[in-house]
Amino acid sequence: MDIKLEQKKYRIPKRYRPLVIGGAAVVAVLAWLALGNFSSTLRVDRRGLSIGEVKDAQFDDYVSVDGSVVPIQVVQISPEEGGVVLEKVLEEGAHVKKGDVIIRLNNSNLDLQILNAESELAEKQNMLRSTQLSLEQDNLNNRNEALQLKMDVQAKRRAFNHQSALYKEELNSREEYLKAKEDYELAVQKNELIQQRLAKTKELNRAQVAQMSSDLASMRKNVELVRERKAKLDVRSTIDGEIGLLDVELGQSISPGQKVGVVNDLSDYKVEAQVDEHYIDRVHTGLQATFEQNGKKYLLRVRKVFPEVREGRFKIDFVFTGERPKNIRTGQTYYVDLQLGEAKKAVIIPKGTFYSVTGGSWIFVLDKEGRKAYRRNIRIGRQNPQYYEVLEGLEPGERVIVSGYEGYKDNDVLVLE
Repeated sequence: MDIKLEQKKYRIPKRYRPLVIGGAAVVAVLAWLALGNFSSTLRVDRRGLSIGEVKDAQFDDYVSVDGSVVPIQVVQISPEEGGVVLEKVLEEGAHVKKGDVIIRLNNSNLDLQILNAESELAEKQNMLRSTQLSLEQDNLNNRNEALQLKMDVQAKRRAFNHQSALYKEELNSREEYLKAKEDYELAVQKNELIQQRLAKTKELNRAQVAQMSSDLASMRKNVELVRERKAKLDVRSTIDGEIGLLDVELGQSISPGQKVGVVNDLSDYKVEAQVDEHYIDRVHTGLQATFEQNGKKYLLRVRKVFPEVREGRFKIDFVFTGERPKNIRTGQTYYVDLQLGEAKKAVIIPKGTFYSVTGGSWIFVLDKEGRKAYRRNIRIGRQNPQYYEVLEGLEPGERVIVSGYEGYKDNDVLVLE
């Protein structure tokens, strides 16, 4: 007798079913990720794209910058001496000549220094006069003493000669002869000593007067210097020009060297501009530039390149190499074309915001049908306000996306819809 075996169906307990279903879902997703290629492909709306054509055309090597007209020279107004603002002689916008007073300061300390210096000078002058009078009196006394000694020497010489003659005739004693001789020799020695003393005293007096005269001259110089410092309380313009700024108020205390304004030298003008740091290795002094105003072209030359880069830009100065516009004014803006090199044939693409994402190292290139765009590495060379020069990676006739890549910078293929 055949025995029929009944096969039992295995059923997953209800409490484990969610875990099993979740695990299956995870496996399916992993398989999809492993086999699919969805992460490198993105569908985009064609209407939001800017598409440019790769061309083989003339590339004009220049950059356009906004130039601002400024005076050829701006001189700072700074007092050499500190003080309190007493008077504003001139206001902003006033035309000045070199040496014109702009503001007047007051400094009571300087006034006191002048009084003290003048008082010391007067005292020193009186001392010198008194010393000179005293020395003159001493000199008279010394000369009188020397004269008396000279006369004494003469008298003693006569007495000695007389006694000597008598002694030869044996008309006097030896003692009288020797006394006359000793008196004469003593008078001679006294005269020599007084002459030496007079010479020394004269030398010392001369040195004393010279020292006092030197001290007096130094004090006069000190008084002059203090007076010059007081004169510098009148803050003057150092050039001919126009006061462009004057930031002071009456009663304001100002320190030496503090900037209180500027004077613009209007004898000529220059043009200042900020240039993108991309060009910092290509911009140098001597480069030519042009701008147009009222249909007329004007020539400029780069005079100075400032080395510091701020917020992605560096500063340059232009000077005119020919005629200036007749109506030129400080603060005017000119749109300047700075010539970086000669124009030549090159592969070019239109400039676009894609560069801010790629840095010019890659770009999306459309296929022939224009339905897809593929990421491709390229190399960008020079650039001007309209085009990039392409050194590698693109051929004339191809089309590229030049608008921004922020939404698909991590994708390799774009499907255009």
